[in-house]
Amino acid sequence: MPKKIPFRSYHMVRAGFAKTRVRHEATVAHVLYRSLVTLDTVAKETGATPGQVAIRFPNRFGRLPRVIRMTFNCPLLETRGLTAFYGDFQALYSIDFRIQLNETVAIIGSNGAGKSTLLKSIIGLIRTKAGEIYFNGRNMTRNPAHRIVATGISMVPEGRRLFSSLSAEENLLIGAYNKRQGPWNLGTVYAIFPMLKDKRRVAATALSGGEQQMVAIGRALMANPQLLLCDEVSLGLAPVVVKEIYAEFRRVIANRTTLIIVEQDIMQAMAVSDRVYCMREGRIVLEGRPSELGREELTKAYFGI
Repeated sequence: MPKKIPFRSYHMVRAGFAKTRVRHEATVAHVLYRSLVTLDTVAKETGATPGQVAIRFPNRFGRLPRVIRMTFNCPLLETRGLTAFYGDFQALYSIDFRIQLNETVAIIGSNGAGKSTLLKSIIGLIRTKAGEIYFNGRNMTRNPAHRIVATGISMVPEGRRLFSSLSAEENLLIGAYNKRQGPWNLGTVYAIFPMLKDKRRVAATALSGGEQQMVAIGRALMANPQLLLCDEVSLGLAPVVVKEIYAEFRRVIANRTTLIIVEQDIMQAMAVSDRVYCMREGRIVLEGRPSELGREELTKAYFGI
């Protein structure tokens, strides 16, 4: 029988003494000084959420407690049974979604499939009716949008949504209002979008559609997110501009920024992503790696035929 750790041995979990990524449902055993301990029992008894479990063991003499840290493959972001409505209209049906650290995931689907609604639910712009959202192991289902951004999630909204009365650079600086530390600042943004430096004093409304999209992406990056949500970045842009923007996404990924890309252009999305989710009528109907998904399978999932 597994031997439970006395409560005094793991009270430091709540005090943040040490944290270990582990999921509630994980049944993992660790042998320490001939004592077998199940970590899912510890998670349950400490009230910790996935990704927030630490165990403090006494040493063999019962003195000078020793901290054991174990790391498991916990998703950076995970939704469980996420359900959302617009009034009486149900837009999402029990969505289970996950993305790992430093992964790029594309969400594809036709208009009205629920892609943008899923992103808005994650960022806190839409209140969900049921389900849970975990980011870095913390339940943030009911958090307001400004608090979610402060934890490390940023969004490039559909339609860009720039402040028309401000210049390109002023729009970029607004993204840094949280003063979150990280690799992104005006210099690094101008490095991937050098044309914006020449037009930094130009009003946002005077920029081309492609330049406005670059400002929108740069503004989101200025928040130094751990996870970047991109909603329909190719919408209304010329193919050559779309190709240029997607080429720069590779530099964003190189800076250890995890990406969720919502896109109707299947080929563009699959070219940059590690995994793909296909949505239809508010449900996830297909998931897999681009190399494993055939054209016929994608067409059936996308169009429902």
